[in-house]
Amino acid sequence: MECPLCLRSDQTNDVPGPDARRYYLCGNCALIFVDPAQRLSPAEERARYMLHQNSPQDRGYVSFLNQLLQPLLSYLGDDVRGLDYGCGPVPVLSRLAQEQGVACDDYDPFFVDSTLHPPYDVVFASECFEHFHRPAEEMAHILTLLKPGGLLGIMTERWTTLAAFAVWYYAQDPTHVVFYHADTFDFLCNRFGLTPVWRDEKRVVVLRRNVDEGA
Repeated sequence: MECPLCLRSDQTNDVPGPDARRYYLCGNCALIFVDPAQRLSPAEERARYMLHQNSPQDRGYVSFLNQLLQPLLSYLGDDVRGLDYGCGPVPVLSRLAQEQGVACDDYDPFFVDSTLHPPYDVVFASECFEHFHRPAEEMAHILTLLKPGGLLGIMTERWTTLAAFAVWYYAQDPTHVVFYHADTFDFLCNRFGLTPVWRDEKRVVVLRRNVDEGA
């Protein structure tokens, strides 16, 4: 089974998961991914996203998004432009960013069909990396939107051990199809010319695009 991130098939092995789907672990980049044959159809996936009740009036959700936004703000200067990548049906993070003085566009392949204006100083990717069917292609796309020296903030809960993964609530969402380890982010940095700037213990990673990448 070919890994959708590093595109190797010689180091992937079955691992137990928390539901009936079949999961594979890539020994090269530490990504765990669902068998492609068991992904939802685009229509099914979109219908699941429409069940989300995210709102700027929901204090709990705003607090959740601030786990990503606040660490990034400390690295941003004045007059920066951002992109909320995978913003969902009701963009909230971009509104929070704008309240902090960051002009921010929205992008979502299911819900937002708007003209983008790259390159951006910062790309926010909140709870979307786990939905990527082709994470290598998505990363390449993101880097076409992010200027050299720009920041990429990612929020996706990381797996830690195979024993914990086998009972993990996060992998039970049928729209979640790829799962990242701390080592996976090291691979991403080496593969895509990124430098780690900050990370928390569970879900947030801030990466800087190297200046010599695409300059």
